[in-house]
Amino acid sequence: MSRDSRKWLALSALSLAVLLVAVDNTVLALAIPSLSEDLDPTATQLLWIGDIYSFVLAGLLITMGNIGDRIGRKRLLMIGLVAFATVSVMAAFARTAGELIALRALLGVAGATLMPSTLSLIRSTFPDSRERTFAVSVWGAVAAFGSGFGPLLGGVLLEQFWWGSVFLINVPIVLVIIALGAPTLRESKDPAPGSIDVASIGLSLSGILLVIAGIKELAAVGALDRNGWVFLLAGVGLSYWFVRRQLRLASPLLDMRLFANPAFSGAVASDLISVFSLVGVYFFLAQQFQFVNGDSPLQAGFWLLPGELGALVGSLLVTKIVFRSGRRTAIGAGIGMGAVGMLILSLNQLSGTVLLVTAIVLVGLGFGMSLTGTSDAILAAAPPERAGAASAVSETAYELGSALGIAILGTIAGLYYRHDVVIPAGLPAEAQKATADSLAAATQSAQDLPTALADAMLSAAQAAYANAFSVACLVAAVIAAAGAVVAFRVLPGKAQEDAATAAG
Repeated sequence: MSRDSRKWLALSALSLAVLLVAVDNTVLALAIPSLSEDLDPTATQLLWIGDIYSFVLAGLLITMGNIGDRIGRKRLLMIGLVAFATVSVMAAFARTAGELIALRALLGVAGATLMPSTLSLIRSTFPDSRERTFAVSVWGAVAAFGSGFGPLLGGVLLEQFWWGSVFLINVPIVLVIIALGAPTLRESKDPAPGSIDVASIGLSLSGILLVIAGIKELAAVGALDRNGWVFLLAGVGLSYWFVRRQLRLASPLLDMRLFANPAFSGAVASDLISVFSLVGVYFFLAQQFQFVNGDSPLQAGFWLLPGELGALVGSLLVTKIVFRSGRRTAIGAGIGMGAVGMLILSLNQLSGTVLLVTAIVLVGLGFGMSLTGTSDAILAAAPPERAGAASAVSETAYELGSALGIAILGTIAGLYYRHDVVIPAGLPAEAQKATADSLAAATQSAQDLPTALADAMLSAAQAAYANAFSVACLVAAVIAAAGAVVAFRVLPGKAQEDAATAAG
């Protein structure tokens, strides 16, 4: 096997690995109705099923990136793949909502071993900057496509099988990655690693989890909720302690000096904002199609297909845009384009096929550009000896943005739904409670009611959810627009990038 063919086959394996993790972020979106029917989760459990995977993954990425630097990134990747396939099989046969939440958390642990390995191995496989930018664009295209491909894959599987099939599909993907990666990937690790600080691991994981738990609690219960503020403040305090500890350690879990570089910190912020908006909107868009429009899982998946194709095209365009106009243009324009798409969704409320498809394409195309551009910018801004740490930060921003998008936009939509829903007269007490709780609960409860009451109940719940979804899209559009402004103001221009490359 020639050197060139070997490295491109290695890129195929790394791209499939990121596809595996990206798909698992969104593949459950269309399985929510059938999963709810079988496991009967509460509204809170339903949110945890959706986002515990990303929370745990985000909290452990920095830790796993450091472990990969010590034991070898290829070795960590292979260990993680086997663990991911094993836990996926267990999750497919979960018997309760609590059991599924626990297994999704374990999937997050396994996923955390995969993500930092992919980018750092790309860095070592493609030392040439132009080849690396192209490789990252392919990697980014697969990652962006995977977030949208998850619902479509879920729709195809759910047309034929039960909800557990969305987990079992991970097994053949893992086998293909191992078959491609084992002979082509070269081992890469830090030749002189420092010791791992166990206290930093605990601080990073607990800080992220408590911050997100606090946000969820405050949004669900109210701004005066004591538990929510305790969680949030404790999480912020632990995160601050983590940062201070890193600044004192000779061998930190995360080198905070990386963030002093505006090219690095600006790219990380842009990455987080892009994923926050993209994954959050996709998660609730899939439910909108099913619960409100009455589409089947497969039909809902096909509605999202234009966005997936847009993400693929946007990611592949990044190489040309970066070479001609710089990373700032690719990232800022991409986030701005995605914001316009979400604004159309918020104003249109999914009425009109042309506007709907246009909005979905703009969201996919724009965020495909920005996500790939930020990954390339993060690697380019970090010195080669810190590529592993930079990769971990990039993936942490990706996964934390994904988790926060589902959690924050979900709680905003939930608050607005409960405020907006009008409960029809004549409903039994349990049906009233279900209607006030969520659209998913109302849909489930309506199956036990007479047709007239069920229709009135579903009509009220669907109208409230459509309005809540519109509000969530508007919030995401505003945040994305602010992110585009930040990207254009903070990230270096093309001339500065060229000067930094020449100096390096």
